[in-house]
Amino acid sequence: MVRKFNFHHICLGCFFFSTFCSALMSNAIAEDFSKVELKKELSKGNFLIGLKQYLGGENDQFSKNSKITFTTDKGFLNLHSSNGIKYKSKKISIKWREIPRKTPYSQKRFVFGPYASYESAKQQAQNLQEKGFEAIVAYPDDWEVWAPYSKNLSDDIYKYKIFKKFYKTKIIPFLSNEYTSLKLQGPIYLSSDEEIRINNINFGKKFFLIKDLYGTWTLVQKITFDDYLKGVLPHEIGSNAPLEALKAQAVIARTWGIYNSERFSMDKYHLCVTTQCQVYKPSSITNKKINKAINETSNLILTYRNKPINSFYHGSNGGITSRASESWKTEDMSYFKAKIDGSQSLNKFLKIPIKNKVDLEKFLDFKKTKFYGTNHRLFRWDKKISRIDIKEILIRNKLINENDNFLDIYASERGASGRVTELVIKMNNPKKSISLVKDDIRRILRFLPSNLFTINKLNDNLWLFKGGGFGHGVGLSQSGAIEMAELGFTYEQILNHYYEGTKLKKIEILSQW
Repeated sequence: MVRKFNFHHICLGCFFFSTFCSALMSNAIAEDFSKVELKKELSKGNFLIGLKQYLGGENDQFSKNSKITFTTDKGFLNLHSSNGIKYKSKKISIKWREIPRKTPYSQKRFVFGPYASYESAKQQAQNLQEKGFEAIVAYPDDWEVWAPYSKNLSDDIYKYKIFKKFYKTKIIPFLSNEYTSLKLQGPIYLSSDEEIRINNINFGKKFFLIKDLYGTWTLVQKITFDDYLKGVLPHEIGSNAPLEALKAQAVIARTWGIYNSERFSMDKYHLCVTTQCQVYKPSSITNKKINKAINETSNLILTYRNKPINSFYHGSNGGITSRASESWKTEDMSYFKAKIDGSQSLNKFLKIPIKNKVDLEKFLDFKKTKFYGTNHRLFRWDKKISRIDIKEILIRNKLINENDNFLDIYASERGASGRVTELVIKMNNPKKSISLVKDDIRRILRFLPSNLFTINKLNDNLWLFKGGGFGHGVGLSQSGAIEMAELGFTYEQILNHYYEGTKLKKIEILSQW
């Protein structure tokens, strides 16, 4: 029997248009959100999703002219603001304004990063915490680690910059229509009995607007695990994937969401909807195969020693899986190994570890027929890039100046799977040579689909990168899972192949987590 989780229903009275009520009901709603415990919501089967981040700020890519509009076709929208404003209409527009603060203030902190991934940022935060510093992971634009300013941090141990800003203004939401403009205060609760369109996109029926860590605002929605997966699977593995591959994706997407549910805990929600989490878009069309995959794996997650695992996955591993420590500055996990992703007969011809360029060239040139996931367009790839292009990338990332020149670029270290773990850019001045490590390689050199590559200098102005795969290579390869399903493997077999030593368990274990 499939368990269904429901939102805690809040009964709300409402008036029409700009009628005000006592602050009691609105404050109760705001208080209800302020008391939200993220782990408790997980145990109820809910994710709090940051649908749109940075609203009202410079990084706001969603509001048009600093304005966000909520509409319904037939029913009414209800708005409740924490300062007592209560409003009802078929169309509600909220406009962001930057207004002067009565009392300006300054902020000063240490900032570490940017990091290419949450995993590397989290490891740095843990390192600082072990040294006795308060540290949190933040995502203002890239992953960073923030720590309170202190004179006890040694330059010799950590690389950081000091952030200092004087705040004279703040971003405030206003209820805006042709008749009036009313100042709102978060959390702001919006609801309807029918689907709400936000800037003409259907999103759901209940939302909160809350302040974030950066002075901007986030649109947050609370949805069940299953509804979340309906918006993830089509955009991660694709609706046309075989049923068993969809089932495997449903299990690992559910598991990944639970394991990574603290990514945005400082802002009181679990996950975002971009590639920095799992790509999620609200689903307006019912897909029977996706629903079947979700229903037949309902409440199932992957565990190791009775805890949810960090179930990484990616598009294509190029025929060989990676350990976590090859891709990120993080500790290894026993269920991720470097191994050939294909028929066992490949082990007769290809050996691990692949530690040098010659062995990797042999691997990349090997016939593709026995590997899993060869239909991916980036299973094998090559990229030619000029000196000018590389130099522009390095200048844009503030790694060199306009007058600096480099001589060569080469892989100085590889992991067991052959992936480049350190890339050196040799400069004219040896003291200025640049070292890119693990996930920073693709953060800087964005033209690279993966870290599984060789480099050949064709001439003084041109380099050839030849490689395989798309993504970090850790955990499940989506293209590999699709091919395994087409070959008749069950979703349990697919999961066991990519996450060795793990077990499928019902979600009830969260109460012990």
